[in-house]
Order: sequence, then structure tokens, then C-alpha cells
Amino acid sequence: METSPPRSRLAGHVVKSYDGELRHLRELIARMGGIVESQLQDCMAAIARRDIEAAERVIAADPEVDAMEREVDANVIRLLALRQPLAVDLRSIIAAMRIAGDLERAGDYATNVAKRAIVVAEAPSVPAVAGIAHINRLALEAIKDVLDAYMTNDAARAVDVWSRDDLIDKLYTGVFREILTYMIEDPRTIGACTHLMFMAKNLERVGDHATNIAEIMHYAITGQTLPDARPKGDTSVAPAPPREPPAGS
Repeated sequence: METSPPRSRLAGHVVKSYDGELRHLRELIARMGGIVESQLQDCMAAIARRDIEAAERVIAADPEVDAMEREVDANVIRLLALRQPLAVDLRSIIAAMRIAGDLERAGDYATNVAKRAIVVAEAPSVPAVAGIAHINRLALEAIKDVLDAYMTNDAARAVDVWSRDDLIDKLYTGVFREILTYMIEDPRTIGACTHLMFMAKNLERVGDHATNIAEIMHYAITGQTLPDARPKGDTSVAPAPPREPPAGS
């Protein structure tokens, strides 16, 4: 006659299975973040070297990022429904869903940058491109660092990313002023410069999403929220350009 496994064995199996599901969720976020990092790296090539193939890779990767966000959401819903997590686990699971949303938006902004980079590549070169490449580099570093912090549960490193948002904002303001100068001095650059303005703003928004992830992470790890007023650069010297919706929204 078949007997049931001892209660301790059943409990051990449940815990092991649950831990595996949490680990899988973390791995999904890591894979999704890796794709977004690659998108931003290809944006660098598209901007600095007028590499149209790199821009096309960014655009082609966007549906995969969207699909991974849906996969994360499905896993989170399943965990909440079946495991009923509490305390740290609950914060971690909800954080994964929110982080996936921020990564998906960052991927959308990278896609917008890539589409505009293709147009700019066919226009006469404007020196302001160097400043935009610099914003791209800082945004990429912020995404990479905050994902490393996520994988290691490093709240201090998340705070470091959060505090660096000011650098990206200040650089964006300077690049925006530079682009305006080129447009005033040479109206023939207005078309390309308009695209550059949107590219700069999209990359600044990527930095904002890295900051969002840092805030979410800090709360998931410590149970404490960071100050409501995140560090911001002084943008009073120049108005912000009109916002455009991310690709696919």
C-alpha cells in the first residue's frame, strides 16, 4: 500500500519549489535587463558611428522586451495566487513586476532613439551628437549598475544610482541648449536637431527609469522608501522639448 511522504519531506519540497520560482523570476528580470543594456549599447553605435545596422537591432529587440515583461507579469500573478507570500518575499515579487515595467519603458525609449538615429545618420553631421552619446553612456551605466544591485540585493548601490540622476539631468540641459544654438545659427540643421532633441530627452528618461528601479529595489530590500524628492539637475535655464510617447504605447 502506497503511503504519503512524511510531512517534513513535503514541507521541504514546497520550500525548494518556492525558492526555485523566486529564483526564476529574478533570472527573468536579469535577462530582460540584459536585452535593454544591449539596446542601449547599440544606440551608442547608432549615434556615435551612424551605424544603421545597430539601430535596426535595437528596433528588432523591442518585441522581445515586451514579451518578457508579459512573462514576468504572468509569473508574479501565479506566485501571488498560489504562494501568498508575506513580508520580504511579497515586496520582492511586487518589485519584480514594477522593475519589469520600468525596463520595458526604457526599451521603448531606446527604440525611439534608434529610429531617430537612422534619420539623423542620413543628415549632415551636427556636433551636438557627442553630447547625446554622453547621455547615452550615463544612462547605460545607470541601468547596468542598478541591475547589478538588483542581482546582489545591494541597497547601497541602488542608492548610488538614485543619487546620480542629477548628473544626467544636468547634461541633458546642457545638450538641449547646445542644440538650440545650432538651430539658431544654421536653420538648415533644424530637421536633424529636432530629432536630436527627442533623442536626448528619451535617453534622459531612461535615466529616470533607472532611478525608479533603484527606489523600488531599496524598498524591496529594506522596507523603507527613499525621499520623495529625487536629486534633480537645474533645468530652469532651458525649457524641455515636447514629450513624445514611447514606441508601442
